[in-house]
Amino acid sequence: MDRRSFLKTTALGGSAAAATTLAAPAYAQGKRTLTLVTTWGRGLAGVHDSAQYCADAITAATDGALTIDLKAAGELVGAFEVFDAVTSGQADMYHGADYYFTGQHPAYQFFTAAPFGMTAQEIVNWYYHGGGLGFHDELGQIFGLKSFLAGNTGAQSGGWFRKEINGPEDFNGLKFRMPGMGGQALGKLGASVQNLPGAEVYQALSSGAIDGTEWIGPWADEKAGFQEITKFYYTAGFHEPGAALSLATNRDVFESLSPAHQAIIEQVAAASHQWTLALFLSNNSAALGRLRAGGVKTLQFPDSVWDAFGKASAETLDQYMSDELFAKIRESVNTSMRSSSAWLALSDGAYTAQRDRVLS
Repeated sequence: MDRRSFLKTTALGGSAAAATTLAAPAYAQGKRTLTLVTTWGRGLAGVHDSAQYCADAITAATDGALTIDLKAAGELVGAFEVFDAVTSGQADMYHGADYYFTGQHPAYQFFTAAPFGMTAQEIVNWYYHGGGLGFHDELGQIFGLKSFLAGNTGAQSGGWFRKEINGPEDFNGLKFRMPGMGGQALGKLGASVQNLPGAEVYQALSSGAIDGTEWIGPWADEKAGFQEITKFYYTAGFHEPGAALSLATNRDVFESLSPAHQAIIEQVAAASHQWTLALFLSNNSAALGRLRAGGVKTLQFPDSVWDAFGKASAETLDQYMSDELFAKIRESVNTSMRSSSAWLALSDGAYTAQRDRVLS
């Protein structure tokens, strides 16, 4: 029995045990306003849009019975404080990247992106048809949350650097912004890794507080203005091959809603995954063209760097395997990823390579 179930049972005491029938759940009636806090600064391209999509869609779908009041990072709580704000009841919901909260539980990494992990398509395959949604809920029960995937950036870029990366040794001493276990893996290569909220990254890079940064991809990165500071841009990264976003509601708040409103939150979150992914992917190519026209040099890491990334990523994930839930989720992820990739490589991968060759 989890902590919340135990507390509820003991609070009911003997009167519950003596009842011969269970009363129907009591749902809050009338119009309600729920406060949604986010890990995103207001206006951050794509990610803030994803949070706003959820807020607007829930409000519209419930005909205003649930009005979602969005507070961007810093407007009520800081970007990395949203998890605690919702679990404590200070806010009702958060929208963010769950890998910011691996300090609460390392398995949250899998609900954004694990290094050398799943693409955007592979993560929804696992989430909806491989047990991922159930694991997300199991984690949520520990902390009093009801969580759903609610966005995806697609594959994220390797990042912006002040100089070219020719080998793994070039990361030694490099001050680099990268959250989550991807950042921990870079640390194994000698990098001095920092985890900064998105709204603070431009200033840190501009001032020299960091030597480089990853953010998302061409469109969001162009909007952030990193090309004004450095011109070396690695377009493929190992750390977030399909970064999912999440919408989490305080569990007591969620359970106080009618089944219809609960279903609306779940379905809006699912719709936001595809809407947000399409938003990023439909804008990235044009933004990449503008970056190149502006003098940005697009590059790929050499194989020696990819090999070092792979070794460091495996070591990083391995160090959490003593946690039973982490180990169980990692095994589930890897099983689903192997199953998905076998077909995707032979179908989508082979087709797009031939299509682009034939159509030049």
